[in-house]
Amino acid sequence: MATKTTVLTGATSGIGEATALALANKGHALYLLVRNMQKGGELKERLIKETGNKDIFVVKCDLSDLASVAAAADELNAKLFNINVLINNAGGIFDKYELSKDGYEMTFALNHLGHFLLTTRLMPLLEKGHARIINVSSDAHKMGRPDFDSLQKQEGYSAVRAYGTAKLFNIYFTKSLAEKYADKGITAYALHPGVVNTSFGAQLSGFGKALIWMARPFMITPEKGAETTIYLATEAKIESKNGLYFNKKKAAKPAAIANNINARNQLWNISEQLINKIEK
Repeated sequence: MATKTTVLTGATSGIGEATALALANKGHALYLLVRNMQKGGELKERLIKETGNKDIFVVKCDLSDLASVAAAADELNAKLFNINVLINNAGGIFDKYELSKDGYEMTFALNHLGHFLLTTRLMPLLEKGHARIINVSSDAHKMGRPDFDSLQKQEGYSAVRAYGTAKLFNIYFTKSLAEKYADKGITAYALHPGVVNTSFGAQLSGFGKALIWMARPFMITPEKGAETTIYLATEAKIESKNGLYFNKKKAAKPAAIANNINARNQLWNISEQLINKIEK
């Protein structure tokens, strides 16, 4: 019998796949939110075969499409009694400026806004499960520079800067969740998985491609990269570290910009305004 009900985004590759395998082995009932249902189905069958855990479920969800996110959240709200762990793992970096289906810059839409909508829409289930919310950020947040007046800015677009800012937003989101929902029994954590050897960023050119090329010799395996996520999902008695940023399974100090309370509050307010547009 499953010990915990866990929802995981971005499970079909990289550290998400490694996380899914580890948690399936630990007996979690897993709800895999995936964009590609064929890949999701294949992963489900592999997890069942390799772990013997039959509590593996696949839900269609494109994090860059707010209607898809809302539909996935509604499906989970209809099916589940509670959620014990939510892992916002899916992410991406985009070499060229793109807009999401809803008209938002794609890096922001996929890495932050989709997860913001998913998390807030699942809040009744998260409260019932006294859940841990785990946001996979990155040390790339140190390159982030929030500019709320030009979230849609195309001129001077930089893939690395856009990604760094989105990862900074993951930390802001984590700190806000920790503050707003601690009295509901919910805790939230952000983490740096390490520089992981996956297909992430394979489409980049220029400076971004050079950064990945230079980092390649120092990259770790997806299994190693998933260790901190798995630790935060399973370790007992870490509630005192609510809202903190983790690296290598230990609380770590993020960049000073990650402590900007005004920026954090502004991000929450703007995010609420943007998701409210699709709910009217």
